[in-house]
Amino acid sequence: MLSYKKLTMLVVVISVSIFVTACTDPTDAPAQTTNSTQQVQPPVLTVYKSASCACCGLWATNMDTNGFKTITVNRDNLTEFKASKGVPPRYQACHTALSREGFVFEGHVPAKFIKQFLEEQPEGAIGLSVPGMPMGSPGMEQGDQFMPYKVVLLKADGSVSNYAEVNSLKEQYQ
Repeated sequence: MLSYKKLTMLVVVISVSIFVTACTDPTDAPAQTTNSTQQVQPPVLTVYKSASCACCGLWATNMDTNGFKTITVNRDNLTEFKASKGVPPRYQACHTALSREGFVFEGHVPAKFIKQFLEEQPEGAIGLSVPGMPMGSPGMEQGDQFMPYKVVLLKADGSVSNYAEVNSLKEQYQ
């Protein structure tokens, strides 16, 4: 519990601080490029996965570590869900993430490519996919083991094209 003397000092300090702030000419203050009351929120990915899949949880943790906020939803019958989002069967993997904008990120897509995609938003694209479960991809790390893989651009018309090739562990994070 605060003593009367300490409480009085606290009130004086707060009052002086408020007075000084109110009397300061705002043109003397350094320019601020952002409003301190509005913090930039990380992009949100909702990750749909099977409750029994551990690598999906590891991938979500990797996304959180690399600037995203993930919300995980365990779901049965992911095949129908993936098809409803336009992911062709050949490009389906173990989990599907959706951005707030409605883009689809299928499988173990590295955060750097999701960020790049969200910045670019390629015309006619619905998202990205890393088919299968390549060893060494985010969520599939096993020491130094690595299998090169492709990141595929999924298009609204059902076609696909190569978006990126990842040939080393470092390439997926640089």
